[in-house]
Amino acid sequence: MPKQEGQKSKLLTLLRILEQKTDEEHLLNVPQLVELLEQQDILAERKSIYSDIDTLRSLGYDIQLRRGRGGGYWLASRTFELSELKLLVDAVQASKVVSARTSSKLIHKLEALCSDYEGTQLQRQVYVDGRPKSDSHTLLYSIDALHSAINAGRMVRFRYKDDGTRTVSPWQLAWENGCYYLIAYQDEKEPAGIRNYRVDRMSSVTVLGDARRGKAEFRQFDLPAYLRKHFNMFGGPEHRVTLRCTADLESAMRDRFGKTPLFVPEEDGAYFHFDVPVCVSPQFYGWVCGFGGKVEVTAPAEVRKGIHDMVQALAKQHD
Repeated sequence: MPKQEGQKSKLLTLLRILEQKTDEEHLLNVPQLVELLEQQDILAERKSIYSDIDTLRSLGYDIQLRRGRGGGYWLASRTFELSELKLLVDAVQASKVVSARTSSKLIHKLEALCSDYEGTQLQRQVYVDGRPKSDSHTLLYSIDALHSAINAGRMVRFRYKDDGTRTVSPWQLAWENGCYYLIAYQDEKEPAGIRNYRVDRMSSVTVLGDARRGKAEFRQFDLPAYLRKHFNMFGGPEHRVTLRCTADLESAMRDRFGKTPLFVPEEDGAYFHFDVPVCVSPQFYGWVCGFGGKVEVTAPAEVRKGIHDMVQALAKQHD
């Protein structure tokens, strides 16, 4: 092997050793680095290691030295902190639409971004009810195709659940309740408008040559606001709803609706009320009922009647 090529190989191998075998708790001294290089059939003199480390430092790698007994070198800075990788791993494991097999593959790739020792800490266990049992590449391919269409400003066609083929104009992707959703404009059926589709229920996603439509509808589109008013991403007629809540639910309401609504406390301090836009659906009614009487819809009358009728029907069904 020519000397220059061999030097490049040694530098890359040394960097890989530092990436995989060192962290703040696990250091390697020069003799240990020489030995690890020799295990990969690369001969190195001790003095050349110092020069190689200086070269790697000049290239921007944060290689630190701890002197004294038990000291040595370690790679101090990485693209991701261990805490950030743990957060990513938890997000992958908590996803209901990522199969166990795909989750394991993704986590294995994340492990490569830290040392071998830190990688063992990434095998965290987050229980997910409803994770798909069989592996399918359809979801990843669909996400990739949808991103391509959004970036290119093109329409897409896909099969959706068992409900035939859809042709829509994709604008955004959103993550909500552990699922990926496509936010798109559709004008195949009346009424035309903004719709959402679960990506894991799509198949055969095809990017079309036609320019996407719906620019006017998405010019001032506010995705966080859209997510807040759609309960479990179900659509329905939009109303400005007044909710009356017990005082202990203020944090829960902020988590759901954000900082925008003005919470108005009542005189006794036991309740507060506020107005929010909501796409009224059975899922919204179910959300209200889930608070066990601590949340009341006080307006408008038709929404109040809707929840009353649903509760009456449930009571009759369970009589």
